Amino acid sequence: MTRRAVVVGGASGIGLATARVLAADGHTVTIADIDGDKAQAMAVDIGGATTSVTMDVTDEESVATGFADLDDLHTVVSCAGLTIPGAITDLELDQWRTTIDVCLTGTFLVLKYAGRQIVDGGGIVVISSLNGRQPGAGMGAYCASKAGVTMLVEVAALELAPRRVRVNAISPGVVETPLTEGLAFVPGLTDEYIENTPLGRAGQPEEIADMAAFLASDKAGWITGAAFDVNGGAHLQRYPDVLGKVRAMMEA
Repeated sequence: MTRRAVVVGGASGIGLATARVLAADGHTVTIADIDGDKAQAMAVDIGGATTSVTMDVTDEESVATGFADLDDLHTVVSCAGLTIPGAITDLELDQWRTTIDVCLTGTFLVLKYAGRQIVDGGGIVVISSLNGRQPGAGMGAYCASKAGVTMLVEVAALELAPRRVRVNAISPGVVETPLTEGLAFVPGLTDEYIENTPLGRAGQPEEIADMAAFLASDKAGWITGAAFDVNGGAHLQRYPDVLGKVRAMMEA
């Protein structure tokens, strides 16, 4: 049976990898992204019945409209996110609000409208972060937003359980995506991430995508309200000193 899936933030990185995996598994995939042109290009690249829609997760009307036409929706994966590093004492309020709006409020809006549209027995997967449980200096806004995402997933799992809709989260560590490309510009930061990852390397988007596809499938039919650490064991050690590395670079 063909299943319809939507991947929010699906035009690049983990989202794009997830769209590809779900399409390969036989889903009819819709890529939703704030960059509508890129979403359309990626849908064409994946081919088959893949479609696209422009969606800004900080705009309720945009999210509502994006989900309105997705009938027989079985799988939703929410990947939209960003990070703006900065010490709490230095971070601008607009930077805080932008992070919260995209990562936390955006997740709320996706859950709100996905929860209305998804079929009974469907699966929702939210990409959270290692920072949902592990603090990092200079990561206050991002850590707070992702901790909120993890709890929001648990509440959604409770509320949607009567319809057998499962809601789970994945908490990646450092994954090689466009979102993390900026790490390379801060001397020593990538090395410190790897040093604090017991398996000794960064993750690949496909590794997160495979977990998302599993959690959305019937094979995960008795799993809900959980957050899975897919981070090479990074949650077992300490978070890199992002703030210290950035300050050292600025002073050099």
